[in-house]
Amino acid sequence: MSIIGLTSCNSNDYKDNPFFSDYGTYLEAPAFDKIKIEHYKPAFIEGMKQQQAEVAAICDNPATPDFNNTIWAYDKSGELLSKVSGVFFNMMECMSNDQMLELAEELYPMLSKHSDSIMMNPKLYGRIDYVYQHRNEMGLDDQQIRVVEKYHQDFLRHGAGLSATGQAKLSVINERLSTLSLQFGNNLLKENSNYKLVIDNKAELAGLPQSSIDAAAEQAKKDGMEGKWVFTLSKPSLIPFLTYADDATLRKQMYEAYYNRGDNNNEYDNKAIIKEMLTLRLQKANLFGYDNYANYVLDVNMAKDDKTVDKFLSDIFKAANKLAQKELAEMQKISKPNKIERSDWWYYAEQLRKAKYDFDENYIRPYLSVSNVRNGMFMAANKLYGVTFEQRADIPVYFEGVETYEVKDFDGTILGLLYLDFYPRESK
Repeated sequence: MSIIGLTSCNSNDYKDNPFFSDYGTYLEAPAFDKIKIEHYKPAFIEGMKQQQAEVAAICDNPATPDFNNTIWAYDKSGELLSKVSGVFFNMMECMSNDQMLELAEELYPMLSKHSDSIMMNPKLYGRIDYVYQHRNEMGLDDQQIRVVEKYHQDFLRHGAGLSATGQAKLSVINERLSTLSLQFGNNLLKENSNYKLVIDNKAELAGLPQSSIDAAAEQAKKDGMEGKWVFTLSKPSLIPFLTYADDATLRKQMYEAYYNRGDNNNEYDNKAIIKEMLTLRLQKANLFGYDNYANYVLDVNMAKDDKTVDKFLSDIFKAANKLAQKELAEMQKISKPNKIERSDWWYYAEQLRKAKYDFDENYIRPYLSVSNVRNGMFMAANKLYGVTFEQRADIPVYFEGVETYEVKDFDGTILGLLYLDFYPRESK
């Protein structure tokens, strides 16, 4: 049986830590106004400790394994860990900073070990396997049977059926992959935030819609360069620039900066990380009897194997390439005598659209404000599914401008809360 040691939290770790009690908010929404960086680690450690104890109780249960004392008990385990994980990993996506990244580097290997110690626990798997083998004799409904089958499959795919040697190898691979995955994402985030195209000549803004120019001016002001224009690699800045900017040289700079992220031979280069991840993924797949990682992943999906996916992608490519070549020829007539580079594609596609259909996306831009799009989305959801959205001003948010909505089913049943975070920032 795999064992993971966790340091117990002292009383000071619990004091004023919102994860260790009810949030006291509407529908127990995360108390973002109280959660601080120092609250995460103690909650993660205690959450893992509690789940280990809950799993041990399942394993030591002398009763014959059944759905309730094994499957359902396991499903309910790790409540605190789920609570803190749900907040932390979402914040890593939208409010990342150096402190969060440093903490993640410490937590990821711990969480990997914790997960492996459960998924490779022979006593726990033995009970789950017993329920699986007798699932059709226990009077379970279809949903319960599906849950049993899914958990049984998950445990096998996470190493429960491997030998002790295989499990040890898998644990090392999983821990390393968790670290590499984090490093890869962090490097990408750094490459995104570090690149800025600074323009101080107004003539170089030719072709850009006023909304993009205004946003670039605001970004410049934020960066202490008022009077200039700053474009970033965030999609709301990048896409309009590649689509409308008349300056081909600047378009190429933006395009190459975006597509070369992690490939600049600097401290954020991802090539070595990718190579090691590919090697480890192959080793992981081989442990489970697959000849490549793609087949390991696809085996539980509809495609089943890489040959099916390759054929599917090849068929799409042939059809798409034929149309793309036709479009390229049409765009080349507009761009001549200049040869169309990859960085020019979006720009000339927009020029072609204007020429063929007399259509300019900027004409409909005033109708596609954030509020209009949001309201249209809500209207569509209501007409299709009967759900309604009511904005709440009493729910804490993690960033100014984030909107929260209570979501109700057609019969008034509360389904949950929806957070809308519209705007780009370097931490997202």
